[in-house]
Amino acid sequence: MEAREALRGKKRIVIKVGTSTVTYEKTGYINLEKMEKFVRILINLRNQGKEVIVVSSGAVGIGKNVLGIEGRPKGSVKQACAAVGQGRLMMIYEKFFAEYSQLTAQVLLTRESVYNETCRRHAKKTFEELLAMNVVPIVNANDAITVDEDSYGNFGDNDTMSADVAALVGADLLIMMSDIEGLYTDDPKLNAKARFVHTVYQIDERLERMGKGAGSELGTGGMTTKIEAARTAVAAGTDMVLANGDNIYIINDIMAGKRIGTLFVSGGVENENEMAPEKETYRGIARHQRKMEIQKSAAGGR
Repeated sequence: MEAREALRGKKRIVIKVGTSTVTYEKTGYINLEKMEKFVRILINLRNQGKEVIVVSSGAVGIGKNVLGIEGRPKGSVKQACAAVGQGRLMMIYEKFFAEYSQLTAQVLLTRESVYNETCRRHAKKTFEELLAMNVVPIVNANDAITVDEDSYGNFGDNDTMSADVAALVGADLLIMMSDIEGLYTDDPKLNAKARFVHTVYQIDERLERMGKGAGSELGTGGMTTKIEAARTAVAAGTDMVLANGDNIYIINDIMAGKRIGTLFVSGGVENENEMAPEKETYRGIARHQRKMEIQKSAAGGR
């Protein structure tokens, strides 16, 4: 079965939404319209018999706006913002899910929750119980208390955590919604010859060199962390799609097997990574196709 077509049959799905997906970029305030649409999509997936787990960023950004803090908060200020913002974020999620009589659960994790064997075992049991009870877990890093622990460190970003959660629960698919369309061979804004990567079968050194810096002011995960997250996911047998969260409805397109975003395929398939042509080459092909269609239409009209 073709890799994209196989996405239709995925049952246990982790969906990560970044700060830029759930808030307005200019103001940092929560985007209620998009969140309402997002919840409706999740409910529809549940109605299809699929299990969904949400990894949601946004708590720090929401909290800093409520508290009137400018710029990117750090240290204990960031932790205070997370504590304030997380409650507001969950309140919105619960309100929208309640309209469909869908129960939700807040799950706050630290690295110890995932990497300490005892904690990991209990965390896994908690997720399994929630899913068995038809509850939608909404996961975030416990930024209000997490520190740079010597033993485990912290997540640093929700890209990493979403992959860890997907591996923990044995997810079939991780959909990572971000502020980028997917993976390019280089920065397309600076390099006209940059090629979009449709499908990744092998995460090799060349792919890792494509990693760039962070994409937005509020988010923390750059392309390097996304590639590392993909490595964690596919190693655990989880396919991952990296896509732009600007249009939240593309989740439906991804689940329908459409060629959206970059698909990282698990299972150690030996195929070559699939890339789009260079921009100018692609435009030339498109112009040629349009010309042929016009000629064909004109010939048929005689």
